[in-house]
Amino acid sequence: MTLHCRSGSNLEVMGMLQGKTIDDTFVVLDAFPLPVEGTETRVNAQAEAYEYMVDFVQSSKSVGRREYVIGWYHSHPGYGCWMSGIDCSTQTLNQQYTEPFVAIVLDPVRTCIAEKVDIGAFRTYPHGYMPSDKQSKYQTIPLHKVEDFGAHANRYYSLGLSLFKSGLDAAFFDLLLGEYWISVLSRTSMQMNRAFLKGQIYDLAK
Repeated sequence: MTLHCRSGSNLEVMGMLQGKTIDDTFVVLDAFPLPVEGTETRVNAQAEAYEYMVDFVQSSKSVGRREYVIGWYHSHPGYGCWMSGIDCSTQTLNQQYTEPFVAIVLDPVRTCIAEKVDIGAFRTYPHGYMPSDKQSKYQTIPLHKVEDFGAHANRYYSLGLSLFKSGLDAAFFDLLLGEYWISVLSRTSMQMNRAFLKGQIYDLAK
């Protein structure tokens, strides 16, 4: 998911999550990208993306994959993990028609700066439900996103999240690190994220 989100650069990208539920826990076992790109403010899932998703799920079933679609993910490049108004509407619609369903948001820019995956998992409240208090987790948000951030905090809630990997995953990541260790060691976060840091300084000056 992070690699896919990073490949979108400053555009939002989107994909689907496959897995299962155990009691009240979502277990995400796989993910696949959708051929969708969005602007900074919205992810536009076109008809071809839905066709692609249906074909992918049917192909998975035909080869014996037992996981089903349990959610979606998308990127917030440079502005943190939270739900915008459009994200909330999309998630509410999904929960209404395809429960159980979860939304995951990743920030690929902050992931590269911190060298730790910046990720959040969310669900929306039912229509008419009013939580007792809004979420108040502090984040540094770019000025052009401040108005949307927090405006819909009473429509969704975050889930506890833990990451795990299988033996195959571990071997895969070890191979990647061994194969590309030179580029990993020579990578400079400051250079890769120059535009993001410049934007933060500009916001502070404003």
